[in-house]
Amino acid sequence: MHARERWYHARDNNRIVRPFEWGLPFVTDHVNGDEPRDVLRLHSERAMEASEQFYALPNITDFELHEDRLTWTSAINTPSPENNIARARYFASQKKRSGPRAAVLVLPQWNAQADSHVEACRIFNFLGIAALRLTLPYHEDRRPADLERADHLVSPNIGRSIQSMRQAVLDTRAAVRWLFDAGYERIGILGTSIGSCISFLAFSHDPLINVGVFNHVSGYVADVVWQGISTQHVRAGIEQHLTLEELRKFWMPISPVPFIPRLLHMESRPMRFIAARYDLTFPIDLSRQLIADVKKLGLDLNVVWLPCGHYTLAEMPWKAVDAWKIATFFRKNL
Repeated sequence: MHARERWYHARDNNRIVRPFEWGLPFVTDHVNGDEPRDVLRLHSERAMEASEQFYALPNITDFELHEDRLTWTSAINTPSPENNIARARYFASQKKRSGPRAAVLVLPQWNAQADSHVEACRIFNFLGIAALRLTLPYHEDRRPADLERADHLVSPNIGRSIQSMRQAVLDTRAAVRWLFDAGYERIGILGTSIGSCISFLAFSHDPLINVGVFNHVSGYVADVVWQGISTQHVRAGIEQHLTLEELRKFWMPISPVPFIPRLLHMESRPMRFIAARYDLTFPIDLSRQLIADVKKLGLDLNVVWLPCGHYTLAEMPWKAVDAWKIATFFRKNL
């Protein structure tokens, strides 16, 4: 299984080792020759002390739905005009189901293509559940012309990565708000890989999300970059400039672990973590530690372990088993 994971990883041969950048303008408007480490440390501390403000959703008034395409102006303004228009694809369900109107917000993996997770949305429709598939920042129509991959979402530019992940969370919350305003009484969220991380950050800050399924799980973005095979090109741009401990501190506000205790102060909501025993992208020890951290607090957590890896989860039969584990959890809890 590990050999197959490495084969899939090697197949994508367009990864670029980008230069290290502090990226301070992406996190602050006032940089006057200050030591970059101090600026990022202070930014991280302030974001953690007031994460409600850091992830607060401003009022959005320009949602537009044309056929099945939803757009709005992202809450975060970036140097890339294409990226500043948030996008999602809406899958309305024509099937009646008993109980409240329900919808699932779907967040795909890093570098997902336009057809990724569409099949999952159609499965939800078959169950009488609507779906809204979010386009992540710098992906698909949001990707600038000079990028072949969605490199700006997580990169050796430390500040831009913080801004990009925060943008992803705010776009997620905006999509949840649109579903709520559209009359959906129960809203679930499904995130895969980096989409799982973004989904958990939203889940821990947004009480409108009633159910969460997190497909591939890990606690710290920095540790995934350091240990995962899919992010070695990102680590290569960073490791000569920062230690893992420094990176973990700077990227604390965009990592799930620090926000687990927030769930204790929110209404109890069903959660399912799905992890792969042979995962080399979200290494298994990181998944185990996150699961242990959640369970240690006595939170209600359902865990599914699948005997495959990160990439091989998209193969049969694991793809079908994964879809069944996701769909049945939402059918039961939405």
